[in-house]
Amino acid sequence: MTQTQALETTLAATRQIILDTETTGISIAEGHRIIEIGCVEMIDRKLTGNHFHVYLNPGRLVEQGAMEVHGISNEFLEDKPVFAQVADDFINFIRGAELVIHNAPFDVGFLNMELGLLSPTLGVLEDFASVFDTLAFARKKYPGQRNSLDALCRRYDIDNAHRVLHGALLDAEILADVYLFLTGGQRKLGFQGLNESGAGAMASGVQWLAQDRPALKVLPASAEEEAAHNAYLDNLAKHGEAIWSQRTLQGS
Repeated sequence: MTQTQALETTLAATRQIILDTETTGISIAEGHRIIEIGCVEMIDRKLTGNHFHVYLNPGRLVEQGAMEVHGISNEFLEDKPVFAQVADDFINFIRGAELVIHNAPFDVGFLNMELGLLSPTLGVLEDFASVFDTLAFARKKYPGQRNSLDALCRRYDIDNAHRVLHGALLDAEILADVYLFLTGGQRKLGFQGLNESGAGAMASGVQWLAQDRPALKVLPASAEEEAAHNAYLDNLAKHGEAIWSQRTLQGS
């Protein structure tokens, strides 16, 4: 499947799960395990507020380097459930959805490893959901540029100042914003020359529309609607309130 086909599949789907994991280290071959899974649900490109979030006891120590990234200590994980205890709930949450993951091979590889350790195994992740990799798509869209989650946040002016450490649920929420900009062709709109206390502040939430968007359908007013509108303006003019009508007359 090409990246374009994958995007079309993603946009056509009504339910996406934005997913991220944290692990004890980066190598499955060295026996590293998942210690956190964070998922947020999106339906028709809108967050629903539903989420799945667990910390897991990996049965091994977290590497110091990994701990410095996500801040999750071995002591914190001691009383947490193991993956086998949450596997059914996790599968039920993602079942039938489109998984949106940044650098999907990493997370999918670890999740499939965890599923493979179950007895009996539940299968692989792709048996329950399809996968859209935002990193692979960003690299296609912005070749030769930095496309980490932080870099994309900077590119799209997404505020991630609260992201001091990585965390699966927090990163999933940030990725949801990135995904919408990345696949929707939208950028924040800035008004040069306007100070932050004036119109610039008012416009801070306005966004550009994609240049290749379909033409908007124009519905002209009927004769009856125009007559009713003109009658309303005439009534306002009697009371000196139709300022726009006065401006129109002055310019005519």
